[in-house]
Amino acid sequence: MAEKYDADSIKILEGLSAVRKRPGMYIGSTSKRGLHHLVFEVVDNSIDEALAGYCNDISVTITKDNGIIVEDNGRGIPISKHSKLDMPALEVVLTKLHAGGKFDKDSYKVSGGLHGVGVSVVNALSEDFKVWVKRDGKKVKMEFSQGNVVKPMEQLDVSDETGTTIYFMPDKEIFETTEYDFDYLNNRMRELAFLNKGIKIKLTDERTEKVEEHFYEGGLVSFMEYITQGKKTISKVICVEGKSDNVEVDIVMQYTTAYNEEIVSFVNNINTIEGGTHVAGFKAALSRAFSGYIDKNNLNKEKIPLSPEDIREGLFSIVSVKVPEPQFDGQTKTKLGNNAVKGIVESLINQELNTYFEENPTEIRIVIEKTFAAAKARLAAKKARELSRRKNALESNSLPGKLADCAEKDASKAELFIVEGDSAGGSAKQGRNRHNQAILPLRGKILNVEKTGTHKIMLNEEINALFTAIGTGFKENFNLEKLRYGKVVIMTDADVDGAHIQTLLLTFFYRYLPELIEHKHIFIAMPPLYLIKVGKENHYVYSDEEKEKLVIELDKDGKKYGIQRYKGLGEMNADQLWETTMDPLTRRIKLVGIEDAIEAEKTITMLMGDDIQSRREFIVTNSNFVNNLDI
Repeated sequence: MAEKYDADSIKILEGLSAVRKRPGMYIGSTSKRGLHHLVFEVVDNSIDEALAGYCNDISVTITKDNGIIVEDNGRGIPISKHSKLDMPALEVVLTKLHAGGKFDKDSYKVSGGLHGVGVSVVNALSEDFKVWVKRDGKKVKMEFSQGNVVKPMEQLDVSDETGTTIYFMPDKEIFETTEYDFDYLNNRMRELAFLNKGIKIKLTDERTEKVEEHFYEGGLVSFMEYITQGKKTISKVICVEGKSDNVEVDIVMQYTTAYNEEIVSFVNNINTIEGGTHVAGFKAALSRAFSGYIDKNNLNKEKIPLSPEDIREGLFSIVSVKVPEPQFDGQTKTKLGNNAVKGIVESLINQELNTYFEENPTEIRIVIEKTFAAAKARLAAKKARELSRRKNALESNSLPGKLADCAEKDASKAELFIVEGDSAGGSAKQGRNRHNQAILPLRGKILNVEKTGTHKIMLNEEINALFTAIGTGFKENFNLEKLRYGKVVIMTDADVDGAHIQTLLLTFFYRYLPELIEHKHIFIAMPPLYLIKVGKENHYVYSDEEKEKLVIELDKDGKKYGIQRYKGLGEMNADQLWETTMDPLTRRIKLVGIEDAIEAEKTITMLMGDDIQSRREFIVTNSNFVNNLDI
């Protein structure tokens, strides 16, 4: 445990300035993501107390007016006077940027927080900010607004307890929205509870009276059970724990029958979405251990060339490390750069896997058989791609025959509409802007790539048409510079079948062209559900709620009207389809993004895996999910 945490532990790097003027520099953005990051900054302080061994209970509350309360039972922020400043340490922490105990190695051995800007930034960006601290036998309170002291620190009572409670109301002048998303916060609270076993985190929403409590004694093992829910596993959960040079390593992995791999990695509770040296060490050890075991036992009698990707097919892994002074690379600062960590992780994994292989020979043979099958499928898919390329090279035009291409050659200005069926495809081709809008009609429901190997996928005509039209290639051959259309728009009927086809297409993009989602190239068109005619006026409405509202208004006004329910895009003529769904000036399209990779993985598994009943129930319940899509 840390030896010292008092007023003199608070080190000051620079004053609190320019935060309100340029908030995006400190919290990433002033949109939904930045708003929720305020909560994470405050909660991270409580988690750091837990990492230091002083906190095991954290409570987060969304108030009825969208304020936030975060309470913990840690040591409490120091309240005595700072020796170098004429103010309480509490005021220093809350008004000075980069002031805190995390810059003193004696106070915190490890600390998290994505941006690490501290709670002072939350204070600066809040119209109302209050803090209560129980410490040193006292209970004190202090109030702020926009980073300025409103009420100096005052003692309220005596207390033999310790802890910190913070309330803040985000500044409406700063943020685009100040409405908190319960599910968005809950996913992060769950994740933190998994990563820090033995800590209870409770999230309460006073607006809806919804409460979620997270407490996982199993830690990452419980996390793995959550991630692989709905998947068929073929191995036990393999656990690796160890510590070397003050770097703590906690890794779990499990093989499934899936065709994809998933590595979720963390450094000091930060989700390192770009990986880094800890992930590199994990991958290297995995390849070395498997190759060594296969060679030692002469299991590759066919001399099949194995790649690291073959070994990881179907493997789900969580790699978590605690590093005293992490160094981050990459644009988002979520790629670990500490070189020493690679060797530490590699050594621990290699040692543990060798033991596991020797103790579980039957189980590991099943995994190795899957590895050989993956290699064979990869080689077959490569051969199929080469045959396809040779065939295309002999043809005058290698683009799919069903594709109605556009004239625009600048990909950033071109759009591809993926349309369901020939009928809708015909209307779309007639109604489009031929200069920059291309149409690719698909025949029925495409292959479910979640339940199909790469070799079979490469032989599928519809999927090949998608790959060819988009132009980037995929996996190791992916090249974003070859993208032929800046916007790829999924345009299907606004009904349950249309939602299913959307799901199949999203699964395809998520599994085989995730880079297009990451770089914001995939969209979903939102065609209207109804046409309501009032005299010569056409009113297009996009939901049942919108229809009911308009009908009530028309009934109140005593106007006569007619309602047409669109069963499919093919029921619209070319002009209607252009006006409602394709014209950039009037259409509604939704950008597809991935806010939470773990939840996206679980959703795809649930929708496209073997549990047919769960998938059907979800689609029926959420058949209008395109209006709120954010996977």
